[in-house]
Amino acid sequence: MGDLFSGPHLILIVLILLLLFGGKKIPELMRGLGRGIREFKDAKDNVTREIEDHIRDDNRARTTGTTNTQSSQVSSGPSVDKN
Repeated sequence: MGDLFSGPHLILIVLILLLLFGGKKIPELMRGLGRGIREFKDAKDNVTREIEDHIRDDNRARTTGTTNTQSSQVSSGPSVDKN
């Protein structure tokens, strides 16, 4: 099948982009594309970091025998001070 993006194909794509958008718009498009890729990568890294933190916290809780749930802190009703 060959290479999908060989030399002549890339030249043709660049020429079509120049015709469609002009020389002034291409740098703006590339900047926007770069920003979008960077934001996507940052979001992916944040999700990965959060998942790893939760896994680490769960493992730490298992080894110490404690959990991070708040079910043990729930009271049966309002406390009344009878003084």
